[in-house]
Amino acid sequence: MEEKMKEVSVLDLLLKPELPDVRKVLPEKSFKVDRLSELAGRDVVFRLRGLSYKQVRKTQEKSVDERSLDIVLEGCVEPDFHDKRLLCPDKGIATPLDAISARLTSGEIDELSVEIQKLSGYLRKTLSEVKNG
Repeated sequence: MEEKMKEVSVLDLLLKPELPDVRKVLPEKSFKVDRLSELAGRDVVFRLRGLSYKQVRKTQEKSVDERSLDIVLEGCVEPDFHDKRLLCPDKGIATPLDAISARLTSGEIDELSVEIQKLSGYLRKTLSEVKNG
C-alpha cells in the first residue's frame, strides 16, 4: 500500500522554525576593497549585511545624492562607520556619511551599495514564475 504524500501548504513551510526572522537575521558577505588593500599592504575586507525592510524604506526617504552613502552606512558591519573615532571635524569629517565619503571613492561607495542591495534581495531575481500553477 502506497502512502500518499501529505501536501504541505506554503503556510506550513513559512511556519518552520528553520526559517530565520529576516528582521533580525540577514545575509552577510565579505568583500575586499582593492584600492585600500593596496594602500594598506594587506587585505582590507568589509563585512556587509543586507538591510531589513524598515531600513530599506528609511534609506529610500533620503535624497538620491545620499542614498548610496546611507545604504553603506546601514549595511556595512565591519568597519562600523558609526564609530566616532572615524570623525574628525577639523578635517570636515563631522558625520558618519562624511567618514564614508572621505575614505572611499565614489565607485567603491556605489559598488558596496549594490552588494548590500543584493544581500537585501534587490538588483537580482528573487522570484521565478510557476507554469500551470
